[in-house]
Amino acid sequence: MIMTKDEVIEYIKSNYNEENVRGMARFGISPVNTFGVSMPMLRSLAKVIGKDHRLALELWETGIHEARILAALTDDPRLVTPPQMEKWVCDFESWDVCDQTCSNLFDKTPFAYRKAHEWSLRPEEFVKRAGFVLMAALAVHNKKADDEMFLEFLSVIEREACDERNFVKKAVNWALRQIGKRKLGLMAPAKKTAERILKLDSKSARWIARDALRELNDEKILARIKE
Repeated sequence: MIMTKDEVIEYIKSNYNEENVRGMARFGISPVNTFGVSMPMLRSLAKVIGKDHRLALELWETGIHEARILAALTDDPRLVTPPQMEKWVCDFESWDVCDQTCSNLFDKTPFAYRKAHEWSLRPEEFVKRAGFVLMAALAVHNKKADDEMFLEFLSVIEREACDERNFVKKAVNWALRQIGKRKLGLMAPAKKTAERILKLDSKSARWIARDALRELNDEKILARIKE
């Protein structure tokens, strides 16, 4: 269904939910330009819209929280360029827009692997987070990727495990866990990485390692991977 930017924004504004906005604020999402529209509603609207690269670019430029999530859901990854990725990643102001964009759009582009490495080196909190969210998303979604890709990611995870910023360390942990759970052949390298991280002189590193090892040593998870 063809929709205009104004029609989408009108839908978002007409579904304003003050209670949701307050709840999102408690989880670190700014109430500025946020209307509290639920993810199920946004996903349903995205299905109605379909893929529309032009509309996605227009929605992103509004700066509205839900419009940017919709942009990530409706953009065509075949038309996304590295300059667009760089612009959008620098616009990230919340962890959920970062995560939705990386796991619904950026990870499906041919530039995802390179950007994961590049962004992991950047100083900006949400740009660095995006690098590790991409690693986690690729571990789940890219079924054909070689193990070597993820072994290289493990080295990056170990290198950056001492970043004490909350949104970074949680993404580093997420990437480590998802790589370890990807397949049996990556479980042991992920555990060894976690064990080395555990020895680092960093509160963040110790949290990342302990939390990851708790999940990677879970018998139910191991049984599921073996299946």
